[in-house]
Amino acid sequence: MADRKLFVASHAPFWHNGSGVSSRSFNMILAAMPAVIMGIMQFGASALGVVALSVSSAMLWELLMNRLMKRPVSIGDGNAAVIGLIFGMLLPSVMPWWAILTGTFIAIVVGKQIFGGIGCNPLNPSLVAVAILTLSWNSLLDFDEALLNFDPGFYMVYPLGALKHFGVSAISNYNIQDLIMGRQSGGIGSTFGLGLIIGGVYLIARGHIRWEISVSFLAGIFLTSWIFNIADPSKYTGPVFHVFTGYTLIGAFFLATEDSSSPVNFIPMLLYGFIGGIITILIRNIGAFADGTVFAILMMNIANPLLDRIKPRAMGKGIEYA
Repeated sequence: MADRKLFVASHAPFWHNGSGVSSRSFNMILAAMPAVIMGIMQFGASALGVVALSVSSAMLWELLMNRLMKRPVSIGDGNAAVIGLIFGMLLPSVMPWWAILTGTFIAIVVGKQIFGGIGCNPLNPSLVAVAILTLSWNSLLDFDEALLNFDPGFYMVYPLGALKHFGVSAISNYNIQDLIMGRQSGGIGSTFGLGLIIGGVYLIARGHIRWEISVSFLAGIFLTSWIFNIADPSKYTGPVFHVFTGYTLIGAFFLATEDSSSPVNFIPMLLYGFIGGIITILIRNIGAFADGTVFAILMMNIANPLLDRIKPRAMGKGIEYA
């Protein structure tokens, strides 16, 4: 019998800071709470129902997939709850129950589990769900149509929708204070700009998201909208309006920064965020949709593996030794 040797391989020494998936999920939920609570106060009990059904159904789909695929139950790590919460934050407060169930099924099963579960998804699961619902039933995510049809007395208008359909003159009544404090129509958790900024800064300070992606995304939004505004002020509004409307802030802090679908190296993160911001404004100003954040970030998710090939030069590489 041949002499065989057993080779034992192990990882290099490392230091663990004590954080984990469940801790990150808890902090993501905590950071989203100011925007969610303000959305519920603004849109009423129906908004609470949408968010509650979104979170609970996402966890249910996760549990069912765990059972069907004979994997350990993973709802305890909180990732499914985060996906459901963020998906609910993007929806109008009058979203039908069947559309919420369909969306969370797409997010968990199609966007996450079929790729192997947490950490394996190439696209942001919540955005996959919103994109498919938008392409399938666009009227459900038309905030003006959905909210005004549900309640004819609803007094707020979706700013990006007004800009898209009626031009700059239609948004002259909006001011920066209204936009920051959430006095605008939109997704349940996407209207309260101040709350999203507070939550984003908290996540950056705790090290759960990278500032490079958030800042570069907002920089891309700001610079591109500024160029459009300079080119034709009568047709294109200024950058401040674009920063505080639509999905911009939730995109910068909660969507573009999703771990599995975003870069890990410094230069790729800057390019990923900045180009995503540019595409967002291009879709808003000359595209078919009022808000391009969802499709812009999904495009950058697809480009992520290519961008992350840009790496710093290894120390000593190319040096000839005698």
